Amino acid sequence: MTAIRMVSSVLLLVLMQSGAHCARRFRGGRNPQPRRSPPPPTYRADRGDTTESFPLDFTAVEENMDNFMTQVKNLAQSLYPCSAQKLDYDMKLNFLENTSVTCNDGTPAGYYLKESRGSRRWLIFLEGGWYCFNKENCDSRYETMRRLMSSSKWPQTKTGTGILSPLPEENPHWWNANMVFIPYCSSDVWSGATAKTEQSGYAFMGSLIIQEVVKDLLNKGLDNAKVLLLAGSSAGGTGVLLNVDHVAELLEGLGHTGIQVRGLSDSGWFLDNKQYHCTDCVDTVSCSPTETIKRGIRYWGGVVPEKCRQTHEGEEWNCFFGYRVFPSIKSPVFVVQWLFDEAQLTVDNIQLTGQPVQEGQWRYIQNLGIELRNTLKDVPAMFAPACLSHEVITRNYWIDVQVKGTSLPRALHCWDRSLHDNRNNKAPPKGCPVHLIDSCPWPHCNPTCPTIRDQFTGQEMNVIQFLMHMGFDVQKMAQQQGMDPSKLLGMLSSGS
Repeated sequence: MTAIRMVSSVLLLVLMQSGAHCARRFRGGRNPQPRRSPPPPTYRADRGDTTESFPLDFTAVEENMDNFMTQVKNLAQSLYPCSAQKLDYDMKLNFLENTSVTCNDGTPAGYYLKESRGSRRWLIFLEGGWYCFNKENCDSRYETMRRLMSSSKWPQTKTGTGILSPLPEENPHWWNANMVFIPYCSSDVWSGATAKTEQSGYAFMGSLIIQEVVKDLLNKGLDNAKVLLLAGSSAGGTGVLLNVDHVAELLEGLGHTGIQVRGLSDSGWFLDNKQYHCTDCVDTVSCSPTETIKRGIRYWGGVVPEKCRQTHEGEEWNCFFGYRVFPSIKSPVFVVQWLFDEAQLTVDNIQLTGQPVQEGQWRYIQNLGIELRNTLKDVPAMFAPACLSHEVITRNYWIDVQVKGTSLPRALHCWDRSLHDNRNNKAPPKGCPVHLIDSCPWPHCNPTCPTIRDQFTGQEMNVIQFLMHMGFDVQKMAQQQGMDPSKLLGMLSSGS
């Protein structure tokens, strides 16, 4: 009995010492660089997996204390995060089992996977990267951005960042999920279902790639999933809106009715608004958003959600714009959207580099923020900071941006909880907001926005310097607001 009591005390002491050692490594202020401290390992006993064991010999403890302490330390280290340094956190490349579903150039499509043994949560991420909509600009894209049209030079591994990170300090609520990254190689906003033809010269199979990845993952543990989060940024964010219900219907049709399918759309909520300056439609940057999609959907053989297709029959291009397709989506979707999205401003022919913007451009930018707010007001779960940026959920600074005091990871966690409570007929948690949108009217009026750098000097700019760089007239704006210029500057500095 004395020996057992001593074993318990010694084991607790060793675990505390190991914990203190690791805590010293983890402790410290917020670091804007990617964190590389490993998370606690997770283990799963099923599917034939085995883990190294450290049997303890309880006999003759008093006579062989040194050997016993070595055994206890080995056990403690096997259980504590410090031992996880040897684990590999990279996602590994897998090509699709169905070889008929390909990238643009006919090379095999695929995905990167990092399994998390024991976790029943899966995160599938759709990469972004614009698109092409005719033979000429697809040929140009193939010459300059072949990685987005071919798998021929994909690396064997990929390191996850942001919401794909396996590190709890970088990804506090999803770090231990099974992570899947699907590279974008279809150039069709994840909508195509067309094989390669002589006329087009390319395959456009984005929608089919998603379906085949899901089918392959069912043999790798997805069949045991509780939650599947389909996430994506930019074109991948729009791809989420187009495909989340397709994924839910696919799983249900295959008999996996217990998997809760959800969507997370980042920077994919584009507006079909009028450009600041109309130009000839030559490529994806010069064309208006509506014109590129009208041409693209025909070229790709694009597929849109059925209910949205019925609503906009003959004009299915409408379904590529968030506020038009969202009402037809049945699956829960969380929308993340910068109010002053750089990609939106680019296709609207607003250039924010070089000379200060003109007054007409400045009004256009402010109106864009107002338009976006209006389209998002009826979205139940969303996060919309008043920042000038594009994409966020895979950036290492994604945990730092806040709207009304709530970070994006916190808002996503609140959304998870509200969906769980709703399924169990519970009231949503208090003090856990999921509808977050900035009310300040200028780009970067939120002090937690990502850092802006002057493209010519490389120097960081604060919000006042940035607004001055854009031609913002403090005196005039203060007069319009009926306040002292120094008070306005103070409000801008604090993000009020």
